[in-house]
Amino acid sequence: MATGDPVPQGSAPTGTTGQRVGLRRWWGGDGWRAEGHRLLEITALVGLVITQPLLDILGRSPDFFLFHRADRGEILLLVALVAVVPTVAVGLLGLLSGLAGTATRRLIHSLLLGLLVAALAVQVGRHTTPLRGVPLLLVALAVGAAGAVAHRRWTALARVLRLAAVGPPLFVGLFLFASPTGPVVLPVGDGGAAGTATGNRHPPVVMLILDELPLVSLLDTDGGVDANRFPHFAELAAASTWYRNATGVSGWTPYALPAMLTGRYPTEPSAPHYSHYPDNLFTAFGGLYDIRAEESITRLCPPSRCEQPVTPEQGIGVLVRETGGLLRQVTAPYDSRIDPEDSYRERTAEEAGIDAAEPVPTDPKFRWDSLNVNQPARFTSFLNGLTPSSRPTLHFLHLLMPHSPWAFLPSGARYEAPEDFPNEGDGWVDLARARHLAQLGYTDRLIGETMRTLRASGLWDEALVVVTADHGVSFTKGVQGRGEDAIRAAADEVAWVPLFVKTPGQRSGQVDDRNWEHVDLLPTVADEAAIRLPWRVDGRSARQAPRTDAGKVFYDRPSQPMPISGGVPAAPAPAVPHRLVGTAVGPAPTAGSARVGGLDAFRAVDPDAGVLPGMIWGTVDDDVADGTELAVAVNGTVAAVVPVVAPDPGGRRFAALLADDRLFQAGANRLDLYLVGDGSGLRQLSIS
Repeated sequence: MATGDPVPQGSAPTGTTGQRVGLRRWWGGDGWRAEGHRLLEITALVGLVITQPLLDILGRSPDFFLFHRADRGEILLLVALVAVVPTVAVGLLGLLSGLAGTATRRLIHSLLLGLLVAALAVQVGRHTTPLRGVPLLLVALAVGAAGAVAHRRWTALARVLRLAAVGPPLFVGLFLFASPTGPVVLPVGDGGAAGTATGNRHPPVVMLILDELPLVSLLDTDGGVDANRFPHFAELAAASTWYRNATGVSGWTPYALPAMLTGRYPTEPSAPHYSHYPDNLFTAFGGLYDIRAEESITRLCPPSRCEQPVTPEQGIGVLVRETGGLLRQVTAPYDSRIDPEDSYRERTAEEAGIDAAEPVPTDPKFRWDSLNVNQPARFTSFLNGLTPSSRPTLHFLHLLMPHSPWAFLPSGARYEAPEDFPNEGDGWVDLARARHLAQLGYTDRLIGETMRTLRASGLWDEALVVVTADHGVSFTKGVQGRGEDAIRAAADEVAWVPLFVKTPGQRSGQVDDRNWEHVDLLPTVADEAAIRLPWRVDGRSARQAPRTDAGKVFYDRPSQPMPISGGVPAAPAPAVPHRLVGTAVGPAPTAGSARVGGLDAFRAVDPDAGVLPGMIWGTVDDDVADGTELAVAVNGTVAAVVPVVAPDPGGRRFAALLADDRLFQAGANRLDLYLVGDGSGLRQLSIS
């Protein structure tokens, strides 16, 4: 008999009347006390399985709420839903089982308790053992069954569970008052002091901060900007001062961007919010400048200085949907390959339902004029705001480009791809870099749009224009990403970023190889805008003498500077195109089959719609050897040659980016796959 259950008083009568009589007996005497005990036990376990892990992750992810522009009421409502609704749902299920009688009620309670213990065992096992998938699930179910039996036998265990019911209120309190997200919910203050004028000339300031862009991605073999691949970045370099030896401060935007906009190195794991960083670019300029700011995963500009635009990402519905996806990852018996930051995707102007920027009638690129709907919505809003004003104006945009998720071809056409592609291992690293470079090609288009708009509005000559990125990313095999290992092994990719500063009236470009760190950005911009900062900074204005020390620091964690060394990095050796790419192919002897994802998109291509089947993926037969080359042909022309990678849980897989959208035609398109032999012979695969 379960602990706390009332002793039955004989058999309940049958029928509907009997059920009512049985319930009256059930809720009389010890019934309420027993149900209270059960609810406390369920509350404790749901708190450990759902409330604690979700609030812990969300509490350490203020950028989640900042990106979705959640206000205080929406965050508090989400917290209430996380802390209350699962418990109520499970508890109500148990209560309803009481309609079937005492024995059924005890059985259902034990079943629910066992399942919750099993779910908890999955989470613990995933963090403490190498088990994954079905083996972990089986072990967890065994633990859950043992927990249910132990609960029925030992009173002490039930009492411990009831005491643990204080957990959910405690978890909510930690989220609100002790987590980095706390100040986003309960902000203190409204920004710091404004700067003071040091002169009479305050030029317009235009700042475009890109994201996850290594300097080396832009370089050619001579160390300059690759003008063939990125003509607009090259045009910008030719009209501004290029600080080639510029490094970011951190590989994580919530630390990197505040350092750039406060002039101070990271010292605390704080939310990128004006409550934590009251002294920043926006508060310093707020007394003299109108501010038009488009932030992404920060909220450094306080409401007193600027109004954040409402975006389509906002709303409790989006928060609940994203949190539900997070719960699936937390409770799954396997590791997720999905980077949570990949959910921070720039919505297009078409998705947001806003007017796109003016078309570019002289741009020769394939269909670019008709793809303006694919411009990021916040970028379109930023462009529309680049107009002269009677007051000095600061135009600021932090654009999550070319940051993953990678979804754009250089022309601006979008493509679909699975979310769970690995970025590590043979073949996958090369694919990730190719997708990054394709999206960087599209980012180059956006740079061209910005320069064209500035020139058309008359702001180009008189404005201070800054284009840079907060950090890079490593595509070095074995250390892909921006973590500590990547920083130590591939600092040239993670730390060094492009930085172009065009001062008012500047007519020609120059290169400055001083030791620039991104804490230098704010003091430099303030000097050029004739504003004295009212706080001490760690950075050094470019108007001052350069640093004499060549050493640099980088922060994977606040207050833990990592020394990095080196100068301007060299571009990696360019990939040599495969000899088959661009060649015409026809029917060939068959040699097996392939299962291809996204195949339907080839049957009805509409190039002017802005979406193309720019990526294919699938699996081949198990007898295909690791590393076998696979040629992908579109309409009879080889578009890419990729390796078949070693089997993983997804099978013996392949994936290829089809970056040249000129291969596609309106209507039906033909896709062919060929195994490439040691010689020039090809063997065709049947496709399903």
